[in-house]
Amino acid sequence: MGRKHISFSKRVFTGLGLGIAYGLVLHYVYGTDSEILSESVQWFNLVGNGYIKLLQMIVMPLVFISILSAFTKITIGKNFGKKTGLILSLLIGTTAVAAAVGILSAVVFDLDASQIVSGDAETERGAYIEMRTAEVADLTLPQQIVDLLPGNPFLDFTGARPTSTIAVVIFAAFLGFAYLGIARKEEEHAAVLKSTVDAVYAWIMRVVKIILRLTPYGILAIMARTVAMSDFDAIYDLGKFVIASYVALIIMFAIHLLIVSLSGLNPFTYVKKAAEPLLFAFTSRSSAGTLPLTINAQTTRLGVPEGIANFAGSFGLSIGQNGCAGIYPAMLAVMIAPTVGQNPLEPMFLLTLIAVVAISSFGVAGVGGGATFAAILVLSAMDLPVALAGLLISVEPLIDMGRTALNVSGAMVSGVTTSKITGELDTDMYNEAIDNQTV
Repeated sequence: MGRKHISFSKRVFTGLGLGIAYGLVLHYVYGTDSEILSESVQWFNLVGNGYIKLLQMIVMPLVFISILSAFTKITIGKNFGKKTGLILSLLIGTTAVAAAVGILSAVVFDLDASQIVSGDAETERGAYIEMRTAEVADLTLPQQIVDLLPGNPFLDFTGARPTSTIAVVIFAAFLGFAYLGIARKEEEHAAVLKSTVDAVYAWIMRVVKIILRLTPYGILAIMARTVAMSDFDAIYDLGKFVIASYVALIIMFAIHLLIVSLSGLNPFTYVKKAAEPLLFAFTSRSSAGTLPLTINAQTTRLGVPEGIANFAGSFGLSIGQNGCAGIYPAMLAVMIAPTVGQNPLEPMFLLTLIAVVAISSFGVAGVGGGATFAAILVLSAMDLPVALAGLLISVEPLIDMGRTALNVSGAMVSGVTTSKITGELDTDMYNEAIDNQTV
């Protein structure tokens, strides 16, 4: 397909379709308990997990250099505070809205955690969540805020802590502000720093482009493995919870499109040009792994300046994740509240829950487990039993696919909307036919 110059997006969709079809064939021919399928999955993981590993390899360097590069871009220097404020406001504001949507969906579908039958997997998951809760509970709110700071940035570059991503962002921001100070007083040194940062950024982005060319193969392998190993019986038994989750996710995605439309842009164009990172986020379940695609789609397809795209993509990894930190914890809280005699429809409970969700969205890791970390923070703050969050373990991967895609969409919408408001969006690029654009 590449040799025939078929567009990259069509190749990605083809990989997705082939992966689903192949996974269904393997699932129904061999069954999830088959040794043959278990052996086959190892080879799927070689391609799928190998691709994700390559993306994760570049995430921390890309987050760091993206934030630092944003400070060296001339366009970001004008109204810098306004742009940063808009991005953060959109990320946190949409997370609060996502919490409200999650609450509404849970209430409409009458979700109740006591309706779920707990098995060995759920019990084990609950024990794990309680262990994580004990780690968080030992820290007061001021201590949790301090924990976001990069005491050892080199340790955080390894991703050793749940808050490593936001710590790297903070470290890069400090270096960026230091650059602005040098630019005002020592122009010669600033010029050297700028050229060095720009060169490293170009170098990292070249690595990103090399890795992105493997996307169709990675998506095919990941989707084949996911479908082949899915427990369709568990999905059927918990169908109401899955449907309620996806109704909330779809409604929130529609709100994203409404924001784009209110900005004076065509929302259907946004969907077409954001499809590749959204698809990858859906299949990989990793917001961090999708970061290279998130930034690339904004700068080469949607017309967002590099500085804003870098800020929106990087901040979106750990602040204001609409799916994992917004909808998911809010739905869990409403489901679990009746088990302890709490009326989830009390106005004060609802307002407190939305506020807690918005505040807790800071520092949520953009990798697997981020939603669990967010749920622990919210349920602990609302004084609800966190172990019950493990009851959805059997359908967790299926729900996580949708909420990860929503996380990425929230980051891109904040970049596109901020660019449009500040008058820096390249509308010609935004409206250009996708077939005429390159990765």
